[in-house]
Amino acid sequence: MKEGAGDCSVQPKVEKEDVQPPLPLAPTNRRRRRQVKVEYDEGAAGLGKQIECWEPADWRRQLGHIREMRSSRDAPIDSMGAERCYDLKAPAHVRRYQVLVSLMLSSQTKDQVTAAAMQRLRAHGCTPLNVLNTDDDTLGKLIYPVGFWRTKVKYLKRTSELLQQELGGDIPASVEGLVGLPGVGPKMAHLAMAIAWDQVSGIGVDTHVHRISNRLGWTRTLTKNPEQTRKALEDWLPRDLWSEINWLLVGFGQQVCQPVSPLCSLCLNQHSCPSAHQTSPAKRPKAGSQHPENTLSSSSRVELKKKEEEDAQYISPNAQIRKPKE
Repeated sequence: MKEGAGDCSVQPKVEKEDVQPPLPLAPTNRRRRRQVKVEYDEGAAGLGKQIECWEPADWRRQLGHIREMRSSRDAPIDSMGAERCYDLKAPAHVRRYQVLVSLMLSSQTKDQVTAAAMQRLRAHGCTPLNVLNTDDDTLGKLIYPVGFWRTKVKYLKRTSELLQQELGGDIPASVEGLVGLPGVGPKMAHLAMAIAWDQVSGIGVDTHVHRISNRLGWTRTLTKNPEQTRKALEDWLPRDLWSEINWLLVGFGQQVCQPVSPLCSLCLNQHSCPSAHQTSPAKRPKAGSQHPENTLSSSSRVELKKKEEEDAQYISPNAQIRKPKE
């Protein structure tokens, strides 16, 4: 044997440790849990701090279905909503004022009634000065039969006076300034910012958005009023969807997800909505048949009225609706 041959000796083979086979996957037919996004606070004070961001399960597909059901754009809001009630030929500050007026009139009022009232007001002259120079009886006749029309006459007069004195007839360019006006709540303020100023400040939540969000499970817990629903939605819904969600859900609520007897059998979300088919009729009412609300029992009417009145946060519940004197 040559010198140095021992340097090339073969090392003994090392046996690998036994590897346990992977565990079988859990059954896939379990009920899906609500999704929780995990984010990290990158601020100096909370560097690396884990933050849980809740979001509803399957909400993106549900939203896509609602977009599909709203693709025809033939709900009342599409042709008679606040963004359709102002004079396109009027000066910019007058258009913004008319947007605000239409939103004030729309509370507790169907879009068809609001649009007709705005048409009469515009023919009369819907500017702060004209409203101020119009006596209460005449103004009442112009906006009747919007809900709580007597109270809204007072709100329109007081708001028009403030706008004329402080802003030369224009409307505030902030949510804080808008909600400081008589008769203007958060929903109206956020919608006014979007329509009049083209700025997304928050989600406009009315009774339709409030009802549908709770039915779909889009709030982490059940909310009691539209303002709670707004905060709950803004906690998880991406900001680039805020301006779209009101228009989508209001029209969806007017046509399919109605307050009483929702048409679940026609809804593309009927298999994922936790509230589906609880009070739904089997099929769409025939043409010429009575609206579901016209066939309600007295107890159901009381329940519906109670739900509708939840959104009247800034309108006096004691205001009486009477037809103005001729």
